[in-house]
Amino acid sequence: MPISFLKNQPTKIVCVGLNYRDHAKEMNAPLPKEPVLFLKPLTTLIGPEEDIIYPEMSDRVDYEAELAIIIKDKIKNIEETEAMGHIEGFTCLNDVTARDLQKKDGQWTRAKSFDTFCPVGPKIVKGIDPNNVKIQSFLNGELKQDSSTSNFIFKVEKLVSFISKVMTLMPGDIIATGTPAGIGPMKKKDRIEVKIEGIGSLVNYVK
Repeated sequence: MPISFLKNQPTKIVCVGLNYRDHAKEMNAPLPKEPVLFLKPLTTLIGPEEDIIYPEMSDRVDYEAELAIIIKDKIKNIEETEAMGHIEGFTCLNDVTARDLQKKDGQWTRAKSFDTFCPVGPKIVKGIDPNNVKIQSFLNGELKQDSSTSNFIFKVEKLVSFISKVMTLMPGDIIATGTPAGIGPMKKKDRIEVKIEGIGSLVNYVK
């Protein structure tokens, strides 16, 4: 689905699992030695103020506030020192997840891939330190996640370099950098907001 503020239509959404120290502690999980990657299809993309559709086959759908990287140009096998020069900017992302199906399947594709399960926005911002900004989520106005990207296990430069050594990244591609502690369920008619310092707020509604 075309998103107005995205200059280039992405070819893929690359997501990083378990990339905050506080979230790893919350999940009683050891810190990964390398970034854990998965993909979301483009049919998950929606923009600000759009509806997240609650799938009939799930009984628990969670929010996950994330900082998203937007790639500027075609890159392959770049080093960490080159990464920032290939980033168009950053935005807010909600990696919506059917948590019950994630546990049931033992892998993440179905749980992460329902249509509307990747809200992004409200705009692409440059000129922030992506490795040290406050990130929060609010469910119906109540603070649920409250952390900083300074809790990243793998910083932005490492992620872009690492992913580029796995797959070619194209202009407009989106990298979701993981979520901090405080994930939880949403219900129909809920309002979910992802807020990142220096970027703004991404608001969506559960339908």
